[in-house]
Amino acid sequence: MSAARGAAAPVAIIGGGPVGALLAILLARQGRKVRVFERRNDPRGAVQERGRSINLSLSARGLRALELAGLRARIEPHMVAMPGRLLHEPDGGARYLRYSQYAHEVHYSISRALLNRLLIEAAAATPDVELQFGWRCTDADPASGNLRLREEASGAGRDVDAAAIIGADGAGSAVRAALERRALCQASEDPLEHDYKEIEIPAVAGQSPLRRDALHVWPRGGFMLIALPNASGSFTATLFLPRSGTVSFAALDSAAAVETFFAREFPDVPPLVPDLAAQFATHPQGRLATLHCWPWHAGKALLIGDAAHAIVPFHGQGLNCGFEDGVLLADLAAGAAELPACFASFERARLPNADAIARMAVENYLEMRDTVRAGRFAERKALAERLERLHPGRFIPRYSMVMFHAGIPYAEALRRGALQERLLDALLASGRTDPPDEGLVRYWLDEAAPPPG
Repeated sequence: MSAARGAAAPVAIIGGGPVGALLAILLARQGRKVRVFERRNDPRGAVQERGRSINLSLSARGLRALELAGLRARIEPHMVAMPGRLLHEPDGGARYLRYSQYAHEVHYSISRALLNRLLIEAAAATPDVELQFGWRCTDADPASGNLRLREEASGAGRDVDAAAIIGADGAGSAVRAALERRALCQASEDPLEHDYKEIEIPAVAGQSPLRRDALHVWPRGGFMLIALPNASGSFTATLFLPRSGTVSFAALDSAAAVETFFAREFPDVPPLVPDLAAQFATHPQGRLATLHCWPWHAGKALLIGDAAHAIVPFHGQGLNCGFEDGVLLADLAAGAAELPACFASFERARLPNADAIARMAVENYLEMRDTVRAGRFAERKALAERLERLHPGRFIPRYSMVMFHAGIPYAEALRRGALQERLLDALLASGRTDPPDEGLVRYWLDEAAPPPG
């Protein structure tokens, strides 16, 4: 234990998803007593709800968190490497584009339900972690640390005192709602005009029906379909489509409409999914939004992960960002006798980075569904990789900074990425094929304004 623990009451984490479970392990390893309250059933015995998983992407930030918690080796066998994306064209053609020119820069697909179960198993085996399932938080008093809980099965209520209350309970956070009722924080959503729906592409005799080492993307301009590989050989496909309009979820109001739409837009998919129309009819249609919330803390209460800064899933960073929250909070907690003493420092450090990845996630959606189809996308990517080879450490593509460089904060990736885009614009506009020298690259990447002329 790195600091004296003055409070007798445990830390209460509301939410037993991946972020809450990992944070419980990190805090307990410091000698803190932690109780996790989750309204859902124990994932070690619960049946996964079909159509609501959105496979998770683990990259450098998330992997670092798992390593620090001593869990990477436990999770790694269940991850599927995705070194690149495979673009499926409307005419049936396909192009494979690596995410990075370096073999070690890879991100991974993993089932959310499986990851959650593995983390819960690890938390249950960690001394000083107590897990309680089937308990819904109905109120949280940040002044006293008192929690009001209701048992889902019986409806019985109980009060619990906590040394600190951590809201890791997702975009619909009950802890955040309690702070809002007390006028201690303000939250708003910036909804995306597109919803999503999942379709499972089954394995065939245990074999993957699609190339397994790729995130598959069917970009169609105003909408797209993606598919991530599972360790079982199946794929979890997700359709992102406007809610209303001529081409929309509202227009897909019958099995015939669904089958016609997929045959026209994604002709290689229906042969892989015999029950496509049935899945489409029964799987829920999910919403997507960016959550803006401030402040994240009051008194003994703190929001982390999606409860504080939910983002759209198009950069694969929701989980990684939440894990990074947990790592920073645990680092700050290591030097604090009372956990709430580090909440303000946590918020100051994370808020600019949460804002930055929220913006980049929306921008990456535009790239995935549209820009990758543009004629100069490959040329731009090749030029960026050339600059990265010529000027290592100074020029790193923004995508790589976000996904593969855990030591570069999101806000810094956004800032440097903007300067690099201007350099690429200038080089492509000039038609230059010779590599720019170090001085020119340094000027563009270190200065806010372009050189005169």
